[in-house]
Amino acid sequence: MIHTQPRAVATISALALATLGAATSGALAPVSAAPASPARTTTSLSGLHPTVSDYVQVSASTTPPTEAQCYSVGRRCFTPTSTRAAYNVQGLIDSHFDGRGMTIAIVDSHGSDTMAHDLHVYDQAFGLPAMCGEESVSCAAGMPTFSELQLQGSPATKAPPSTSKGTGLQDKAAWALEVALDVETAHSMAPGANILLVTTPNSETLGVQGFPQMMAAEQYVVDHHLANVISQSFASAEDAFGSSQSLLNLRHAFVSAAQSGVTVLGSSGDGGTANTMKQPVKAGGALIPYPTVEWPASDPLVTGVGGTYLCTDAQASAGRVVDSIHPPAKCQANPGAAEVGWTFSGGGFSHVFDTPAYQSTLPTGSTPIGTKRGVPDIALQASAGTGALVYLSLPPDGTAGLFCGSTPCSTGWYDIGGTSLSCPQWAGLVAIADQINGGGLGLINPGLYRIGANPARYAADFYDVTLGDNTADPSVAGYPATTGWDPVTGLGTPNAGVLLPDLVQAVHGN
Repeated sequence: MIHTQPRAVATISALALATLGAATSGALAPVSAAPASPARTTTSLSGLHPTVSDYVQVSASTTPPTEAQCYSVGRRCFTPTSTRAAYNVQGLIDSHFDGRGMTIAIVDSHGSDTMAHDLHVYDQAFGLPAMCGEESVSCAAGMPTFSELQLQGSPATKAPPSTSKGTGLQDKAAWALEVALDVETAHSMAPGANILLVTTPNSETLGVQGFPQMMAAEQYVVDHHLANVISQSFASAEDAFGSSQSLLNLRHAFVSAAQSGVTVLGSSGDGGTANTMKQPVKAGGALIPYPTVEWPASDPLVTGVGGTYLCTDAQASAGRVVDSIHPPAKCQANPGAAEVGWTFSGGGFSHVFDTPAYQSTLPTGSTPIGTKRGVPDIALQASAGTGALVYLSLPPDGTAGLFCGSTPCSTGWYDIGGTSLSCPQWAGLVAIADQINGGGLGLINPGLYRIGANPARYAADFYDVTLGDNTADPSVAGYPATTGWDPVTGLGTPNAGVLLPDLVQAVHGN
């Protein structure tokens, strides 16, 4: 049985979002594939490139699976504790820098009917602070809040009819896993921050619909001062748009955000350098036969977030402890490495945007950036093989539309990867930096690259990832991870306890 209860929801009429029709890619689509192990599903890289790249249901219990259960399906599963240990976050939280007073807006299609319940199970399982707005929680002064802003209403969760000729991306339940990932992992990184889940009733399929509504929703958030940070786990290849101008017409919310002190982050994508053209039909779109990057992450007003294999101890409670013994194979093949550039981390060079001034000076040894914007700016764990545990409720009658192998998925714990994992966790880190700052930092990219240009600060603030590459499809050339900035992991991953206070100073020009 699914347990839900009313939560804080605001519904805005369709008049608030008048623009219709454009191109985007699904953040998560139901996939039927032969499971490599029980209850495992992996998306096809020849078609969709969702920002959730891969998921496996590890347990049907409300109790999180053991690490041994994760190893049995070829993965290691990170918890809030072990992720914080890997990126030196816990010391900030222990010093009461946990994002309190700040708000993270998470933008997703459809939302999830069970998010308030699932968040409560997640918080109880990992001992995280409860949020006002989650199920079975009495609100009290000073608590962080979870709320939803449902722009244009919220369709019911149901599977598409068997006679449907659509893409399947409109199925709300298939998006619920994306929503759970975004909300739960952002809260795990910044447990004191408020979370506003902003939803529109449109799937962002490549080239069909979704982007105008989602950008209008972000404009509403900025105009009404509803958040300090916006997290976007959706993307489309720049080259999938009908024209560069059609893309540029959508970036109004980012301009407003930069002017209003709001930081906008975007997943760099899960296809490496290989992306697809428009896919308005179930068959999917054609592969773009040359390296491309995805927007919004490619926008100079957005902080693009790439991904890594996180080869540290998934059971560690303190310190960055390398684990080269346990799965996945990529960690076993790189002994001694704490992180390796993720093969499917979106990255490369924009075909639309010129190089922004903040990328004119890079750390020594960086991959050169020529005349076009380099993507991504930063990174965090993203490989499904070193993914995070997320709890999700699904209808018990098999009508969710979300498949694990050839059978419907069920309620329980999932191990998930993709730059949809790295982006909301980075949003949590920015919320902590905002708290240190005493308010929103706005565009953080100039500050990030200012740190990168100083060898001592860069060495202290970032974990430089120098292994791996993002050749996801052998027919499309990828790039290697290198010393300094590279088109796989950007400047690298955060040593948060040092980086976040330093970022505040750097954004202010110091």
